[in-house]
Amino acid sequence: MVESPFDVEIQVGEILEAESFPEANKPKMTKLWIDLGEDGEIQSAGQLDHHYEPDELVGRQVLCATNLGSVRIAGFKSEALTVGVPDEDGFPVLVEPDEAVPLGGVLF
Repeated sequence: MVESPFDVEIQVGEILEAESFPEANKPKMTKLWIDLGEDGEIQSAGQLDHHYEPDELVGRQVLCATNLGSVRIAGFKSEALTVGVPDEDGFPVLVEPDEAVPLGGVLF
């Protein structure tokens, strides 16, 4: 097995708030505020409007890459990458636990 110089930490969080993000350059963006339990609240932005209405996202548990640094997207600080896999058109479908788990848990 080849050892990677990058260690990506994937944590489970719960979406507290979500809203459409029309100011972003990419289409169909959504702003997310995510609770990581003891690790606090983070923000994330992703192209989620193809599959999800913002109000449908609130309360869902999602997986987030939390140690990649942050970026500013149209003035919004995105601190994590919310994990998804591409559908047949290349748009993200969220990866999430199939039952409730403790917030902040790390993928292993």
